[in-house]
Amino acid sequence: MLDRITPPPSNRSTSFDLIQPTKITLSNGVLVYFIGGGSQDVLKLDIIFKAGRWFENQWGLSYFTSNLVTKGTASKTSFEIAQIFDLYGAHLEVTSGLDYVTLSLYSLTSKLESSLVLLLEILSVPSFPEKELQQSKSIYLQNLKVNQEKTSFLASKLIRKNIFGEQHPYGKELDENDVESLAAKQIKDFYNSFFSDFQVMVSGKIDDKIQSQIIKSLSSLSQKAVNEITNSNVVIGSKHQMTEKEGSVQASVRMGKRSVLRSHKDYVDVLFLNHIFGGFFGSRLMKNIREEKGLTYGIYSALHAMKHDSYMVIGADVNKENRVLIFEEIRSELRRLCNVLIDNEELDTARYHFIGSLQAEITTPFAHADKIRNILTNNLDQQYYTSMIERIDSITAVELLETANKYFEEDSYIEVAVG
Repeated sequence: MLDRITPPPSNRSTSFDLIQPTKITLSNGVLVYFIGGGSQDVLKLDIIFKAGRWFENQWGLSYFTSNLVTKGTASKTSFEIAQIFDLYGAHLEVTSGLDYVTLSLYSLTSKLESSLVLLLEILSVPSFPEKELQQSKSIYLQNLKVNQEKTSFLASKLIRKNIFGEQHPYGKELDENDVESLAAKQIKDFYNSFFSDFQVMVSGKIDDKIQSQIIKSLSSLSQKAVNEITNSNVVIGSKHQMTEKEGSVQASVRMGKRSVLRSHKDYVDVLFLNHIFGGFFGSRLMKNIREEKGLTYGIYSALHAMKHDSYMVIGADVNKENRVLIFEEIRSELRRLCNVLIDNEELDTARYHFIGSLQAEITTPFAHADKIRNILTNNLDQQYYTSMIERIDSITAVELLETANKYFEEDSYIEVAVG
């Protein structure tokens, strides 16, 4: 009979065993990493371009180039491209980020060769049709119009602007003028200039035949190095900014500041302390402001690390009349973090949750590839995640108190509210 009284024995583990990738340099100089695993006959091919917003010489070029690159070739329309991929049981998506643009092909292994032929056509002779550009602009502007009515969107936009400055790639949000001013020629020029420096990651069920197909196909692409760009124009905005929104019954509040890069020696300490503070459902902010005070349905604190900079942000939505009170409560929790040692029970709960959640993230070869990509694109040590877990497993309350006083001091945060 099943014993429902005695809990199963716990198994504490600090392991984090990533699949070791096979690295191959193609004849054209492209680096390809193969991460083999899984039993299903599927794979994912990621092409990672140095073409994110960081590289723009006009706002919006990265986003719209990424959006349009799959919308037509010299001989095929966007509809025909989508139809062919559907026929092969494949899916192609493009993600435009702040630092990188990633083109991801999901394919059945049996149809990979056919999918690769179309993928190479897309990358070699994209047409960037004017009709598709105008349609993409229209969709973006309509979504922007909707988002401009959301206090959460406006507050997130405002906090990044005040942390980095509105002319910084990490602090900029596209406006209507940015979108309207873009032309097809500028998009083509951006593609030719920046979609030429890339590396490739292949994850899933990979055998020698699959590997050979990928090597043969990708070797036909040309690669040209993109010069690194330095954007040092950080302009800190208002320290405290309250923006009224007529007709709004709620306010969105944000507190934020610049923080440390993944490569910084204190990054893991800051990341874990942020987890305790507001990074999961059992965090201090959730317990105080949601459970005890009932001021919001949810509140979070997050550390966003990009390639060239990073920032911390605390966010919540509250009734408009409580926006001053919630700032006071957040500051109170920051002071407690900087002045009172974390007790053992709270520390261990957060420790086990963080480590367990991180370990649970690598259940598929695609997830392993995401972690390996993070290591490669940020020039981190190969044992980065193992070292992270070991550090979190051994960190003390005294060390966290020192981290709090160094990086979580209440007066170092920028505050904004919209509503």
